[in-house]
Amino acid sequence: MNQCKDNRLRKNMVRSTIRMLIPLDKQSEAIDILGYVSAQVQYEPSCISSRLYRGVDEVRAIMVEELWTDNEGLLRHLQSDEYRRVLLAVEMAEEPPDIRFDEISHTSGLETIENALKKSAKSIIRNTISNTNDSKPKRRIGG
Repeated sequence: MNQCKDNRLRKNMVRSTIRMLIPLDKQSEAIDILGYVSAQVQYEPSCISSRLYRGVDEVRAIMVEELWTDNEGLLRHLQSDEYRRVLLAVEMAEEPPDIRFDEISHTSGLETIENALKKSAKSIIRNTISNTNDSKPKRRIGG
């Protein structure tokens, strides 16, 4: 995993992912190639991060994930000699890889979980109060 110099998340970022199934006898070579490229990408000014993952459930699976500040930086990378090396690894795949380019217009972090938990807690409290009120015997007036 390489963390590029700028960890700040920006608006209109682009995430590039390639997931491929590489035969076990070619994995070492593919990981060497992809690891080299991932290490080089960290010097690109538009790179936020570059990560290389291996599958746990599917041992042949390898995924490359890159996060770019903008589409222009990604396009320069796609035209680079380093990216041609990535394509060499892609050619080792047993079947067509899953390649995606996602434009990200908004990101959030822990605050989303905190907000969800607060809403969940309020809902639990409301339901508890409602159930308590429903189970109380009703008093008759004037009866």
